[in-house]
Amino acid sequence: MYHFRKPDSAQIDDFLKVQAQQEFTYSQVEATRNQSAPAGFRVDHNRIRLGQGAAVYEQAKQALAEWQHYRFDWLHLHRLDASPAAGQTVAALAHVLGIWVLNACRIVYVLEETEPLTRFAFAYGTLPDHAECGEERFQVEWHPEDDSVWYDLYAFSRPNTLLSKIALPYVRSKQKQFAGESLQAMHQAVVKKSN
Repeated sequence: MYHFRKPDSAQIDDFLKVQAQQEFTYSQVEATRNQSAPAGFRVDHNRIRLGQGAAVYEQAKQALAEWQHYRFDWLHLHRLDASPAAGQTVAALAHVLGIWVLNACRIVYVLEETEPLTRFAFAYGTLPDHAECGEERFQVEWHPEDDSVWYDLYAFSRPNTLLSKIALPYVRSKQKQFAGESLQAMHQAVVKKSN
């Protein structure tokens, strides 16, 4: 999971094959569906208004399905060639403080609903070779009462490794950075599609 050299695609593929056979590192699988975080986990909830109307919702939904909320210089998701699907195992590769951190997650659920609001969402949960333990939901919402469209990020987590526990303030700062950059990436994706 921690590397001094950047793992190549073949190494990451091998990592994913092993992780695909593993169980989640927490028992409350799908808890993000209803924003019910288990005791003992930190909760992060971040939102950004993307605009209004059906066209903006469809653009945001497409951006989320194309993983546009996850494109940063310091963090890459391995195998972005498919839309999120339940059971899909993904690897996030972060480059922080000169170290490459390879984390494994599995898509827990994908949902699309029209009641009580229109929403498209998916969540992934952590596998054993992840620095953290928990679940994160990515969602776009279209609210009928005011026609607003939102990108909503909801997560619960706690450290899964000794290094994550020792470096908790730094880990929390990176989680906040991820949330802020993810919100901006979705906003930019919708603005770009609107022009």
